[in-house]
Amino acid sequence: MAQPTIILAGGNGFLGQHLARHFARLGYRVVVLSRGSSQQPDTLQWNGRTLGPWAAELEGAAAVINLAGRSVDCRYHAVNKYAITRSRTDSTRVLGEAIAACTVPPAVWLNLSTATIYQHTEGEAPANTEATGRLGRDFSEMVAQQWEAEFWLAQVPRTRRLALRTAIVLGPDGGALPVMARLARLGLCTPQGNGQQWVSWLHVMDFCRAVEFLLGRPTLEGAFNLCAPQPLPNAAFNGLLAHYYRPRWHLPQPRWLLELGAFVLRTEAELILKSRKVVPQRLLEAGFRFEYPTCDLALTDLLPRLG
Repeated sequence: MAQPTIILAGGNGFLGQHLARHFARLGYRVVVLSRGSSQQPDTLQWNGRTLGPWAAELEGAAAVINLAGRSVDCRYHAVNKYAITRSRTDSTRVLGEAIAACTVPPAVWLNLSTATIYQHTEGEAPANTEATGRLGRDFSEMVAQQWEAEFWLAQVPRTRRLALRTAIVLGPDGGALPVMARLARLGLCTPQGNGQQWVSWLHVMDFCRAVEFLLGRPTLEGAFNLCAPQPLPNAAFNGLLAHYYRPRWHLPQPRWLLELGAFVLRTEAELILKSRKVVPQRLLEAGFRFEYPTCDLALTDLLPRLG
């Protein structure tokens, strides 16, 4: 029996590397589509915009997982806004074209999206589910909606599709957590802004397990929130970091200082200050069980591995 193949588009980053290892352990052949040149086996170059020799690898694949998209850790001026949006819509469009051209198309296509698609949700307002979540109208929220719209426009009737509305993924070797931990050691583990904004998050192991779960359930399709079932306020999240690191001092982080710091670092304070209150209703209803349902469990596992 032939070894099943998974295509990871944009698979060289933090999430892609974890997925590649996860599915390799399960016996899959993992082919990575990368914008950079590489001599690694099963790594193919693509530009994320046009068809090329890489498209032949999609023939008969078990799954395509698209993680491609420029980082949002930048200033939101016109040039960056254009690049952020097009990197997501172009890669999604060209993958749809490649799948549509297959004689035996991939069985399933999972396309990354973001929990930021939902509007800023404060206080005791209900958490956003796939069925009842309120989509926002700001830049980052509209990017997510354009990303998903391009995904659903693809003419791929023989391929099952799932949009992965992913929250902040916590891991020991990439993403946001190592940066947060370094700041916490310096005393920046205090509430950011008023500290009441909600943080939706997910342990990287549960991210990989959720992708595996969705891939293996042929009746599931549509949008899924990929986040832990218990979001928590920013103040509580930072409190967990403070409890672990016990820095000698605690430095305040008012909104004006975060705005100034974001300007100096060429990023946006929205990445910290937006309230993301999201729950994984469809995953739970489908029977998925989280290894790390609470943030204290996740950080207890991850922080000692950061060194």
